[in-house]
Amino acid sequence: MLDEDELKALADDIKKIGQLQPIVLDNTGRLLDGRNRLKACELIGAEPVFMTYEGNDPGGYALSVNLHRRNLTKGQVAMIAAKASSDSEQQGRSGPEQSARSVAEQAGVSLGRIGQASTVIRHASHLVDSVISGSVSLDDAYKEARELKSKAESFEGQLARLRAEDPDLADRVVEGELSLPGAWAERKARQQEQVRQRRTATQFLCEVVPPLAQARGTDMFEKFDPQLVLPGHDITREIIDQAMTALTEMAQVWRERDLP
Repeated sequence: MLDEDELKALADDIKKIGQLQPIVLDNTGRLLDGRNRLKACELIGAEPVFMTYEGNDPGGYALSVNLHRRNLTKGQVAMIAAKASSDSEQQGRSGPEQSARSVAEQAGVSLGRIGQASTVIRHASHLVDSVISGSVSLDDAYKEARELKSKAESFEGQLARLRAEDPDLADRVVEGELSLPGAWAERKARQQEQVRQRRTATQFLCEVVPPLAQARGTDMFEKFDPQLVLPGHDITREIIDQAMTALTEMAQVWRERDLP
């Protein structure tokens, strides 16, 4: 859009000599060209003159007339070209490379600049209109888009690694229940708890099993005195049966893990 003074000048011009160029709409009534003329007519209360575009590429038409009329920087042209290319691809009219190349040749913009603009569209779409309007340069927008792209790729990589290590936590991140840093913190806490449990189990078995093995073939069992049992440490035939079952389970695990 023109600034306030320019728009007022256009309105005064239309008031004096009339609207020389019609406002162009597509067949659905969407404005393709003439936003400033329309606004100027509204300012002075004049009846706008419209025409309907009859071709099959309204987006390409709007792009063409504006590229040739406006004083645009190379960055703005590149962004307009990339956006038109993206819109055409989404609507199934043409491939992005062909559309971008065609506009680049007409406007004198390199494909490299259009590639930068395409990166902004994909990874920093909130800056597209700012680049087109000229309030943000393509170089600055591209820099931010690359940073966002790097963060996104880093996020995907970390999420993939988390899924390989702990699918449950990865699902909670995808569902929005956990942030990725929060999930990794919980993963670390789980690993620390697993280490603690392994240490506790190892120390317990080392304290219990070797002394029991050393008692084999001695008269220690004959010397057992129920009256000297410590509180809470009763030894009954049921407990002995449970201990024998536990040792059988332990032997099975040792075989499965191929431990000596």
